[in-house]
Amino acid sequence: MFTQCTNSGRLILVRMDTGDDILRSLTAAAEQHGIKNGVILGEIGSIQSYHIHIVDTTDLPPHDVFLKGDGPFDILALNGLILEGRVHAHITFGDTAKALGGHLEEGCRILSFSVAYLLETPDISLAGWDRIGRFVHP
Repeated sequence: MFTQCTNSGRLILVRMDTGDDILRSLTAAAEQHGIKNGVILGEIGSIQSYHIHIVDTTDLPPHDVFLKGDGPFDILALNGLILEGRVHAHITFGDTAKALGGHLEEGCRILSFSVAYLLETPDISLAGWDRIGRFVHP
């Protein structure tokens, strides 16, 4: 196990409108506000299409499966990290029949609008994290 304390910085709200791509928007917001490291606390809103990946094996490293689809979905949860400017986020969304979730990829597009909230953590250390945002024991 690895733990770390950090001081929090600015809280940034990111409004996205119809057709905006969530991953691209979060990445652009981090760049615009100079967020090198931070926490994605959440997001509310709806999407018209999704593109995610999920693990498909228990092997290490696990094999990933990519899923895409369309339809009206409510965002039930979105959280993650910004490490060295790179967004690593997971999304859960649902409709009247099911809920689905996984690692956020480009292609999750906003239906009506959404708001994400990011917390800057300027003094976080990357010890324990590899270059693509996966935790590794130091």
